[in-house]
Amino acid sequence: MKELIENLIKESISTINQDGAIAPELLTKIRVDRTKDRAHGDFATNIAMMLSKPLKKNPREIAQSLIDNLPKDEHISKVEIAGPGFINFFVNKDSIAKALKQMSDDPRLGIAKVANPKTIVVDYSAPNVAKEMAVHHIRSTVIGDAVVRVLEFLGNNVIRANHIGDWGTQFGMLIAYLEKKENEQGAGMDLSDFEAFYREAKECYDSDEEFAVKARHYVVLLQGGDEYCRTMWKKLVNMTMVQNQKLYDRLDVTLSDKDIMGESLYNDMLPVVVQDLLDRGIAVEDQGAIVVYLPQFKNKEGNPLGNIIRKKDGGYLYTTTDIACAKYRAQTLNADRILYFTDSRQQQHLETVWAICRKAGYVADSVSLEHCPFGMMLGKDGKPFKTRSGGTVKLRDVLDEAESRVTTLLEQRNSTLSNEDKKTVIHNIAIGAVKYADLCKNRTTDYIFDWDQMLAFEGNTAPYLQYAYSRIRAIFRKAGDVQLGNIKITNEAEEDLANKLLAFSEAVENVGAKTLPNLLCNYIFELSNLFMHFYEACPILKDDVADDVKQSRLALCDLTAKVLKQGLGLLGINVMEQM
Repeated sequence: MKELIENLIKESISTINQDGAIAPELLTKIRVDRTKDRAHGDFATNIAMMLSKPLKKNPREIAQSLIDNLPKDEHISKVEIAGPGFINFFVNKDSIAKALKQMSDDPRLGIAKVANPKTIVVDYSAPNVAKEMAVHHIRSTVIGDAVVRVLEFLGNNVIRANHIGDWGTQFGMLIAYLEKKENEQGAGMDLSDFEAFYREAKECYDSDEEFAVKARHYVVLLQGGDEYCRTMWKKLVNMTMVQNQKLYDRLDVTLSDKDIMGESLYNDMLPVVVQDLLDRGIAVEDQGAIVVYLPQFKNKEGNPLGNIIRKKDGGYLYTTTDIACAKYRAQTLNADRILYFTDSRQQQHLETVWAICRKAGYVADSVSLEHCPFGMMLGKDGKPFKTRSGGTVKLRDVLDEAESRVTTLLEQRNSTLSNEDKKTVIHNIAIGAVKYADLCKNRTTDYIFDWDQMLAFEGNTAPYLQYAYSRIRAIFRKAGDVQLGNIKITNEAEEDLANKLLAFSEAVENVGAKTLPNLLCNYIFELSNLFMHFYEACPILKDDVADDVKQSRLALCDLTAKVLKQGLGLLGINVMEQM
């Protein structure tokens, strides 16, 4: 409907633009939005105010002229001017009903695939090797995965990039300690406690000089491609990712082994990149180190900020790896758009890396480089979320706690589900609650981790939305074998629900464009509230409800359930027929 109205406006503008005062590029800036207050129609545009300057006329006068020259269309019942020059469009109720029927018959629920699919690389999750995933990894993982699902659903070629920390000087120590443990316990050891393993390796390194010498030697061998060190290093990577994959599967996240693109992937590129930047005068030698100076970034003295890409001892830095990484994504993966889901503290680092890449021509100006930052996860005390002893909270422990709390909740509600169904429900509610608590917040802000709030069956929570879906399915179980009919809009609550349903595609498209899953969360929550209002205001299964009305309202129920299921699915959250 928005596209239809935009085209009608364009035709009207072409009629009044006989003297060519309106530049053609203004036609690309026509914006039609859904109104928040139905008294102002279904859609509105501010185009008359935008045309005021080129036409040198009052916006209301322009608005009237546009309305007078607007082609007639059966979908539009009325057009009005509001305020300083807004044009409000009222859609014919029969057209709304037809649009709902088309949406319901469409497996994609009215969401069109993008006309020009892009190759989009999405960098998210990124845990470290030989360290267990902590609760702070959840933000990058679940926000990134929701955006990936949406971009893929819209028809883009999405490449997941799990940029794991699998390289660095610490691996000499870890390889030496893995060797020591295998010698003591046998080659078939299972590394189940990474935190203890890392701590013990560090203690051994600090207290045993012979071990420390071996560890430093192993770093050199590993970086030189030594076969034994590479084999031990791969063991550490594999053992880590096996554990991480269990968490990804448990979180219903779409990452897998094939998405791993660790720091080690770019090792061979580093000396080539540094030499290229030197040869072209983009980098210079400074006190033995290789540095890139960027005039747009200043230090405290106001001088160009120096970015070291190779230390004087020959070692490379994160900056070097990230330059090579961006180059690889742009030139080897042929990305049109590259998204980085990392915390907000990485902003300046990434801007520096991208500036070097642009300057060197490694990433063309046509490739969009986007940092999708997120804030911190805080406890109820407003401080970073920690254990009572001040330690890092393990992600596994959070998921265990969530499932334990949901189990208790179901016991209190005297659930009649079978044991097998109960396991599924516990998993879906617990994981959904943890993920949604994060997704429903604007990712750019910090948020409070609150068990009571995230597991509540009221308010903007996953359990509430999952329950809303199961309640609709319960209506159909109660209705029995009833046919769905043609939708007829006869009630204000029906119209409100109908208009919200038709806005589904806009909500999904906005997530893809702005990388903000909370926009979809807000839409689903508002839809659920409007459905509850419709359910209370419009009887469905009562004996005195006419069959055609019953069938129409059941069709609205069915479409609402489909949208809830699809919307939550795009967020990575499962629904259940019964709770």
